[in-house]
Amino acid sequence: MRNYDLDFLKRFSLIIGFLAVVTFGLIVLSYFVHKSLPGEVDPGVATRTAHRIAPIGAVYAGDTGAAAQAVAAAAAVASAAAQVAYGGTLDGSVIYGNLCAGCHTAGVAGSPKMERADWTARIAQGTETLHRHAIEGFTGSTGMMPAKGGNPALTDEQVIATVDWMLENLQ
Repeated sequence: MRNYDLDFLKRFSLIIGFLAVVTFGLIVLSYFVHKSLPGEVDPGVATRTAHRIAPIGAVYAGDTGAAAQAVAAAAAVASAAAQVAYGGTLDGSVIYGNLCAGCHTAGVAGSPKMERADWTARIAQGTETLHRHAIEGFTGSTGMMPAKGGNPALTDEQVIATVDWMLENLQ
């Protein structure tokens, strides 16, 4: 080999070595940069943040503002009604059939069956106590009743209507 070929190989080797070190350095740098970036934000956290920083109110002016306010109020009522269980029905038989029968038919967790004998001690406490226990929940020596039968979407009126229906239809 000639002298200039050896010089070329030395320089070429140095350049390749330098590029390998630079490549390795970039890989290590990208690893640390990737680790320092925050991860994706949980959608629940983003929703809570948006709700927390949303404006409290709005300003309505004149007839246009009143119309917009009426539309917003109607939308809020429709949204609230959509979140009520069983379409907001006050028919105790519907709610009992869809929710309460699961426990009160079999007597789960000491729940009274739809037989008058199981209810006599409870009826003696008064219907207001039965309503309160059904709404707020109850744990005692005779059994356990989850608040609103375990469905928090029920309104108090729906629970009261269902308890009253159950009392009327005891066998």
